[in-house]
Amino acid sequence: MGTELQKVVITVIGVDRVGIVASISSILAESGANIIDISQTIMGDLFAMVMMIDISKASVEFKALKERLEQEGSRLGVEVKAQHEQIFRYMHRV
Repeated sequence: MGTELQKVVITVIGVDRVGIVASISSILAESGANIIDISQTIMGDLFAMVMMIDISKASVEFKALKERLEQEGSRLGVEVKAQHEQIFRYMHRV
């Protein structure tokens, strides 16, 4: 049997600009994280993206990946948040 998925939800919100998807995806690829699902939309000049990733085979710990994504978000001028799926679901329950 394979390793159980360790799912993380990543949200990216901010003013649209070239390179947001490429930058975030590159960090994930370099870290060995797998993108399971991705949804993105642009409303006027606002960019919003939600990604579900699997970090079960990642080469870095979640905390380090989260910090790297947040740093890249700051560089790009967008807000990037990464949360374990269970925490995300708990915080957004109805």
